[in-house]
Amino acid sequence: MPIENMAEEGLEKNPNLQLAQWKFMLTTKKYKNDKEIKSQIMASITADNMAPFYEELCADLDWTADTKMLEGMKQQNATALASIEESIKDAEESLGETEVRDLLIKKAEHFSRIGDKEACLEAFRKAEEKIHTIGCKLDTVFHLIRLGLFYFDHDLTSRNIDRAQTLIDEGGDWDRRNRLKVYKAVNCMANRQFKEATEYCLDAVATFTSYELMDYSEFIVYTIILGMEALTRPVLREKVVQGAEILEVLHSKPDLKEYLMSLYNCRYAEFFKRLASIEQKLRYDRYLHKHYRYYVREMRVLAYNQLLQSYHSLTLEYMAKAFGVTIAFIDQELSRLIAAGRLHAKIDKVGGIVETNRPDSKNYQYQDVIKQGDLLLNRVQKLSRVINI
Repeated sequence: MPIENMAEEGLEKNPNLQLAQWKFMLTTKKYKNDKEIKSQIMASITADNMAPFYEELCADLDWTADTKMLEGMKQQNATALASIEESIKDAEESLGETEVRDLLIKKAEHFSRIGDKEACLEAFRKAEEKIHTIGCKLDTVFHLIRLGLFYFDHDLTSRNIDRAQTLIDEGGDWDRRNRLKVYKAVNCMANRQFKEATEYCLDAVATFTSYELMDYSEFIVYTIILGMEALTRPVLREKVVQGAEILEVLHSKPDLKEYLMSLYNCRYAEFFKRLASIEQKLRYDRYLHKHYRYYVREMRVLAYNQLLQSYHSLTLEYMAKAFGVTIAFIDQELSRLIAAGRLHAKIDKVGGIVETNRPDSKNYQYQDVIKQGDLLLNRVQKLSRVINI
């Protein structure tokens, strides 16, 4: 089935996470006056009469609210809510529990759509009292996870991910089991658990249906960016570089493809250029904004290690040319990383040479045992003094 048709069969984009991304971008210095983003977010607000979200937006971005438009949206919300309440009352009097349940969920979804978080949570709590099937419970929990992601409410997100996993273990179907992997991936990504996020992403590449979170191509972009930092070179080759689904998307994203292949093919000068553009993307991504400096540093360390592992020694001049930087820069960068224990090498400044110093795993284990043994002996001695007293 074509991707665009599969997207139509997914869950509703409620809340619409793209609005959260636009709002985040408007909080940054670069995009705070961007007319296109403001136009797009206002079009979505007026289309769904998102009065609570509009008030929140004006407060957070220091905008002057259009009171006439706001009152109009509030009236529309009140009319829609009154209609739902009337339907609930009629269903309670003349219809069954299933119809009442569906209308209670509809009420909660209405609050979610207009951006009233607290009213939405309260409505879902009441609706859940009427929900008895695992499938319906899971759909409600998925909605609560999206609500947590929209407002970056970590407690709400993690709590409901745990609930979803419990329900899946009790008998969730294949589609919801795979959907949960993507939700977990997004949550891990937002919390800098890149290795776990990559594993969930790779598991879901061939079965992705979570279009309510993001488009498939965007999901693949995250998979590649995170995978390059988290995966070893052999696994990266097998799962990403040669991944059929990933290659299909990469054909339409030449810049991302060059970023991936420049590192894999050891074209470090090109890789550094592409890393700079990836840095800008991550800087204005709401999930990865807090981690973009960490990510860029780790990718540079990875590239340096990848080059140094192939040689016993290199000149600073060669490394500077390989990475497209000055000798002074590479000298300062390597010195800092070596001192921090991130690179196993030493610099001969007089000879202008970098000598690799590959760690001996057995020797490291021996030193670690001695260190841990000393700590244990110190604690035993402290304990013996307390007991003697």
